Amino acid sequence: MGNVESYSLLRLRVVAEADAGALMRVLERFQNLGVLPRRVIAEFTTTDSISIQLDVAGLEESRLSLIAAKLGELPFVTQAYWHYAS
Repeated sequence: MGNVESYSLLRLRVVAEADAGALMRVLERFQNLGVLPRRVIAEFTTTDSISIQLDVAGLEESRLSLIAAKLGELPFVTQAYWHYAS
């Protein structure tokens, strides 16, 4: 039987300043790994921020945790975390 992590759908959520390059900077983390997200949703919030939701499969939890942590270090990112998509 396969590893559960390889079949789990994981969701990354990022809240960032409404910057024209914010979405691309989040997506480039996955491009560098050769990972194509299953779904990407980005929308402006009422607080002049951008909310980004990205679903990926076949990525280890530890790798996504590292990506979220690195994104959280960027000055334009307010919040970055992941959870299992339901």
